[in-house]
Amino acid sequence: MARRRAIGLACGLAASAAAVLVHRSTLDHPPSINVDAPPVKSAAPDKNPAVSTLASWDHNWDRRQSTFLAAKAKVKESTVNGVQEPVLNGKEKHRGTGATRHILLVRHSQYNLAGPTDEQRFLTDTGREQAELTGQRLASLGFPYTRIVHSSMRRAIETAQIISTHLPDVALSSSDLLREGMPIPPEPPMRPKPDFQYFTDGARIEAAFRQFIHRAEPEQQADSYEIIVCHANVIRYFVCRALQFPPEGWLRMSLDNGSITWLAVRPSGRVGLRSLGDSGFMPATKLTH
Repeated sequence: MARRRAIGLACGLAASAAAVLVHRSTLDHPPSINVDAPPVKSAAPDKNPAVSTLASWDHNWDRRQSTFLAAKAKVKESTVNGVQEPVLNGKEKHRGTGATRHILLVRHSQYNLAGPTDEQRFLTDTGREQAELTGQRLASLGFPYTRIVHSSMRRAIETAQIISTHLPDVALSSSDLLREGMPIPPEPPMRPKPDFQYFTDGARIEAAFRQFIHRAEPEQQADSYEIIVCHANVIRYFVCRALQFPPEGWLRMSLDNGSITWLAVRPSGRVGLRSLGDSGFMPATKLTH
C-alpha cells in the first residue's frame, strides 16, 4: 500500500515538472504568427437555388410607361426667367402624374358543386352568408368604389349581386373574360388537362388581365378603388402576372370562398400586393375553400 502511494506521488511530481518546463519553453520561444495569412471568414450562404429568381422589374409591363413619362415631364415644368422649361428629376415624387389604382379581387362564394351546368351551380346557403360578410367588409372599408365587375358565371353573378346590396351606389357590370378556366400549365404539374383547354382559356384570361390590371391614366388624379368578382384560378394568375412572378406558379396559392385579394398599381408601374385571400373577417365556421 505504501509502495502504491509512493509511485503515485512520484508520477504527480513528474507531471508537474513537465508542465513547468513546457510553460517556460513557451515564454522563452513564443509561437510565430503568420501576419500574411488571410483572415478567417464565416461560410458564405448557399447561393445555388434550383431556379434563379433574380430579374429586373419591367416598368413597362402594361405598355403605358411612355404615357406616364410624358405626363411626368409636362407636370414638372417650372418657370425659369418667364420661360416654361421641363424639370426632369427622377428623385422627385410623381405628383400630378396620375393616381394609384386599387383593385380588390373577390373570389365567389361557396356554390353547388353537384350542378352539371353553370346555371345549376348556384350559391349554397353558406355561400350566400359568405357573400353578405364580404359585402359588409368591403363597405366597412369606406373606399369610394367606382365599379363592381363580375364574371358572367352564375356563382360570381350571385356573389356580386349580394355584395352590391351593401354598396348600392356602385355600378355593376359583367365580363365574359373573367370566367373560370385554366390559365397556363402549372409547375409543378397537376393531373393532365387537354392542351386546347390551356390554349383557349389561357388567351382569354390573359386578355382579362390586360384589360383590367394596369396603371391609371395620367389624367386620373385621385386614387380609385374597383371590385372584381371572379374565380380562384383567374385571381391567382392575375397576382402572378401583376407581381411579375412566374405565372406557372399560380396553383401554389389557395383562396377561400368570398376572400379578398388587394392589388395596388402605382402610376410609375410598380405593383404592390396589399393582401392575398383575406378571409379574416369571416367566422371560422363560415370558411370554405
